[in-house]
Amino acid sequence: MNQESIFELIRTAEYLNNESMILFVSMFNKNVGVSQVLVLAELAEKGPQMQSRLSKRLGYTPGAMTGIANKLIKEGYAEREYDETDRRIIRIAITEKGTQLLQEAQKQGKKMRENLYSVLTEEEVVQLFTIQKKLIKQVLHLKSQIDKKE
Repeated sequence: MNQESIFELIRTAEYLNNESMILFVSMFNKNVGVSQVLVLAELAEKGPQMQSRLSKRLGYTPGAMTGIANKLIKEGYAEREYDETDRRIIRIAITEKGTQLLQEAQKQGKKMRENLYSVLTEEEVVQLFTIQKKLIKQVLHLKSQIDKKE
């Protein structure tokens, strides 16, 4: 096997990711994208959260998170909750409509996974996820080392 450059490896991963997101959006055919679904999943799992926490947790810039939150709120999938003790604290919470959308998205995601990964054996799927998790952990470690130097 040829020794791929880091740029080819990054581009291949990016290309698969982008095409997978495009496929999901075209199959799901709703007025939300993968980013909005990921935010709804985070809210469903962990409850109402401040946008700053969501952006850090999911890896979005604060500006991108504002756009995602605004779209979810506009469509009725999420709502802003104001802290009763400090009105400056605003959390984003999933609504019933958002929960229903998330459930639909998860069903569609399962179908997509079955179709997309059908070319791999179950062992290969497990290996792929294991490798991806290792690489993510290493990237985060390397980023933290850089942050400590700054």
